[in-house]
Amino acid sequence: MSSDRAKAYTQAGVDIEAGNALVSRIKGMVQSTQTRGVISDIGGFGGLFRPDLNGMTEPVLVSSTDGVGTKLKLAFACNKHDTVGIDLVAMSVNDILVQGANPLFFLDYFATGKLDVETAQTVIGGVAEGCRQSGCALLGGETAEMPDMYAPGEYDLAGFCVGIVDNAKLIDGSGIQVGDKIIGIASSGLHSNGFSLARKVLDQSGLSLTDPFPGGDGASVGDVLLTPTTIYVEAVRSLLRDMNVKGMAHITGGGFYDNIPRVLPAQVEARIHFGSWQMAPVFNWLKEAGNLSWPEILQIFNGGIGYVLVVPADQAEEAINRIQAFKLRAWCIGEIARRSKDDDQEQVIINF
Repeated sequence: MSSDRAKAYTQAGVDIEAGNALVSRIKGMVQSTQTRGVISDIGGFGGLFRPDLNGMTEPVLVSSTDGVGTKLKLAFACNKHDTVGIDLVAMSVNDILVQGANPLFFLDYFATGKLDVETAQTVIGGVAEGCRQSGCALLGGETAEMPDMYAPGEYDLAGFCVGIVDNAKLIDGSGIQVGDKIIGIASSGLHSNGFSLARKVLDQSGLSLTDPFPGGDGASVGDVLLTPTTIYVEAVRSLLRDMNVKGMAHITGGGFYDNIPRVLPAQVEARIHFGSWQMAPVFNWLKEAGNLSWPEILQIFNGGIGYVLVVPADQAEEAINRIQAFKLRAWCIGEIARRSKDDDQEQVIINF
């Protein structure tokens, strides 16, 4: 592009050449995520994808969008940008997985005041890694440079995922019944929720981001808090192929109390046995440093369980074994029971 033609825009604070340089740098990353359905390269006005509908009688598209939230504030403070892209992908692909959908493609939106090509490349590298872990294509995205909208060195992220499931295999929780078991899969830490409170607790604790994390394995506070969100696609899809998974929940904002009821029929409740799973040290630290109760931890954070499945009692052990084969920890953390006639009663009962 002629520098003369872009001169006025550059003087206004938008560097078109930097944007072009970024596109050139990330082409290889994007191509590394391509799946069979991709029929376009980055640079077009829209990404093109031809889904494989073989074996499907009534295909249903499932979509989700999300961001990373104030976890980004810690990324800025640590100058560590390689994992928040994984978080971005995880938040959307785990959501559509709950309904049995196979992620097809992902789109990202990166907005900043002044484009730092190195930082943006690192962030998008994390997005590409998340897509590879999910088996979906990074089909396209948008990089927006908006002077005066963001503080120097800061940016925002949003992501959009589309998946597909045959209507006959759509999972909505309607088949859940009394006696079914609840399987919990471990989270890697805080994932991408509750960081407004976590950052407040950190400020009050007097710890710096470079200090060793209390009770940890030597990792710094910053590294522990920035641990990327676990992507559950590979393990869960293995179960969906030939097991009777009746319902699933992604434990995000709202914790156990708000997310598990989203897949429960009105006549049942989930009874969770606190202590039936191993909890990462970060949750004990939050409880002590923030003077929080365990019910508060399980309302605001994931409490060490990032994903929940409901299966028949006779399949619980096999489900756990299969999940563990994917190097994820899993436990039977409760069961489904009949709900009382009081419709105001909470549908998640945690026995502490």
